[in-house]
Amino acid sequence: MKLWGGRFEKKTDGLVDDFHSSITFDQRLYHQDIAGSIAHATMLGEQGIIPAADARAIVEGLRGIEADIAAGKVHFELDAEDIHMNVEKLLIERIGDAGKRLHTGRSRNDQVALDCRMYVKDAAKEAAGLMRELCETLLCIASKHTATIMPGYTHLQRAQPISLGHHMMAYFQMFSRDMQRMKEVYAHADVMPLGSGALAGTTYPLNRERVAELLGFSAITLNSLDGVADRDFVCDYLYAASVCMMHLSRFCEELILWNSHEFRFVEMDDAYATGSSIMPQKKNPDVAELIRGKTGRVYGDLTGLLTTLKGLPLAYNKDMQEDKEALFDARDTLVKSLVVFNAMLAACTFNTENMARGAAGGFTNATDAADYLVKKGMPFRDAHAVIGHLVLHCVKENKAILDLPLEELKTFSELFEADIYEACSMHACLTLRDVPGGPAPGRVQESIEAGQAFLNGFSIG
Repeated sequence: MKLWGGRFEKKTDGLVDDFHSSITFDQRLYHQDIAGSIAHATMLGEQGIIPAADARAIVEGLRGIEADIAAGKVHFELDAEDIHMNVEKLLIERIGDAGKRLHTGRSRNDQVALDCRMYVKDAAKEAAGLMRELCETLLCIASKHTATIMPGYTHLQRAQPISLGHHMMAYFQMFSRDMQRMKEVYAHADVMPLGSGALAGTTYPLNRERVAELLGFSAITLNSLDGVADRDFVCDYLYAASVCMMHLSRFCEELILWNSHEFRFVEMDDAYATGSSIMPQKKNPDVAELIRGKTGRVYGDLTGLLTTLKGLPLAYNKDMQEDKEALFDARDTLVKSLVVFNAMLAACTFNTENMARGAAGGFTNATDAADYLVKKGMPFRDAHAVIGHLVLHCVKENKAILDLPLEELKTFSELFEADIYEACSMHACLTLRDVPGGPAPGRVQESIEAGQAFLNGFSIG
């Protein structure tokens, strides 16, 4: 008989048991569920709501169950529906009537809300830690390449010279924001809902603050309806995971392009590439492609839960059981992606000579040539037009700007002097962009030092 079956005359249909049960996936909440139950039972004993001896027996029994689950000695029952009822059923079997007192002053509604909050706190802290490791890798690469010239792109067209270090630090900024988002996720989840009951609290004199203290929560929920109905914190995690996956996907897209024969900016390590079953010459960036593909999967987790929640009345509805598979899937996908991406990136070989050649082509110094004329006194819009005509001429002649002799340059403007060749060299184009946040080597070094300071000062939980 089910623990809630007192008012029922018929057994639940087997099809319903299979459809209704969540134990196949929510069993991974066993640690959070047992920790919450230990704190609840401890408080019940301290408050005199249940005998102190029963509270001690419950705590001891729960710890034994947790150890057995961790050791793989527990077989969960589909008929017991979920992790909460499975643990409670095991407890009663092991310690008898004392185990029946555990659920005093508690509902599965506030119990599952507690478990999910604890899980999200753990997941946010885990993700932030992996993001930190990726940021450390980016700092390491950037510090070696503050003066490694490569082309920067807009519209996937060569635009202006930058450095590889500057490019890596752009991604550092993205992932540092992801770390901050996970810190906010943690803070939003760090509110203890137990004591909300099914929706209207309880008549027992619970000490909710004591439970929060035992479980390491910073606050308690302030409305019992919202306490059981709220899944914003799960959506927050899914959103933060989606944004991080988007950043990983953008990075993967660039590495995939750079790894192509057309770019040849990077060489993927053999350990993070695969071959073709028919084309023996192929070395495919499958890891990067998979991460790019899995990004859509995490987006789906977020969109699915938002759609599930959008029409639900207060307070708890069975629809909310759908939050867990989305949460678990997003967490698993994000963690695996961060781990393998970091390893793949650290093993990449950057072809700096090809990057330098790429920067030298495609008129990436055209803006600098226009700025040269501006510094000689020409209005920028006029300088823009002059260099536009000059580039068009070079395209027709299949030459670079600095391939032209000074006499030919002067046919476009008398302001050109011999110093144009130094002013528009790739080295000058990089080093003269000496503004805060710019690609000049000194500025990239400043960014690296600021990034390290951020990591050193970051904490969560």
